[in-house]
Amino acid sequence: MIDRLPSPVALRAFEAAARHEHFGRAAAELHVTHSAISRQVRALEEELGVLLFERRNRAVFLTDAGRRLFETARLAFRQVAETAEELRAGLPAPLVVSCEPTLTQRWLIPRIATFSARHPEIVVHIRAAGGPIHLEREAVDCAIRRSDFEWPPDVHAEGIIEERVGPVCAPALTTKASRLLRLPRIHSETRLDAWDRWAADAGLALPIVPSQTFEHFYLSLAGAEAGLGVAIGPEPLVIDALRQRRLVAPLGFRRNGFRYVMLSRAPVRLDVRKSKLLAWLREQADDPSRGIGP
Repeated sequence: MIDRLPSPVALRAFEAAARHEHFGRAAAELHVTHSAISRQVRALEEELGVLLFERRNRAVFLTDAGRRLFETARLAFRQVAETAEELRAGLPAPLVVSCEPTLTQRWLIPRIATFSARHPEIVVHIRAAGGPIHLEREAVDCAIRRSDFEWPPDVHAEGIIEERVGPVCAPALTTKASRLLRLPRIHSETRLDAWDRWAADAGLALPIVPSQTFEHFYLSLAGAEAGLGVAIGPEPLVIDALRQRRLVAPLGFRRNGFRYVMLSRAPVRLDVRKSKLLAWLREQADDPSRGIGP
């Protein structure tokens, strides 16, 4: 794979040109000539067999292929820069963890300081991302995911907790189970079947009520907290809001067949950092006073 990498010089010239969308400003940043940037970009286009820029009226604009390469190049250069700074400062290698965005926002971030306090020797970098992941290509050490997709057989998975879900809403709307399902219903585009799955598991028929759909799951929970209606809430993602009375769950929670797992290229036991993180995650999950309840 390394033998097939484009020229680092050409990639650097392309990244600067794409970031500025201007060859002249890229040249000034890299202390080279405008023509040098142009030559490197053209060489890269010829090597890849695609146009990376549209050139119109002495201006340049990224093509779809250019935008795709730019996102990857920008991430790669940022990671190299961060690692270089850590090496200069003598910092330990960070444990890079990719985590479901809503779980990151509503559960992991509020708690991760306790892990850092217990294990100050482990520096954790968190990246919010969901769904299938290529661990090596995305340069992460492990990923925390909901088990709603199949991962490759060579990826090692360690269970953290089973997921339990239930309808949640703001206390001002109701605290009575009998009224809950007649409230306006909130959906998420990322889990469009959440209500139907929950109703089927609970053996209940959903009445026809007004509804609205949000693009992301965390937005549907924010909508529930704002009093817009009732949403399906996984217990890990709403436990803090329940304790703080920003949400109520009059019908409680039930298992839905999914779980949260840690995915890793090699067995977790072979990396002491991942082993300690997994133990901490399970500890947090097992103790309701700390977070997720079983």
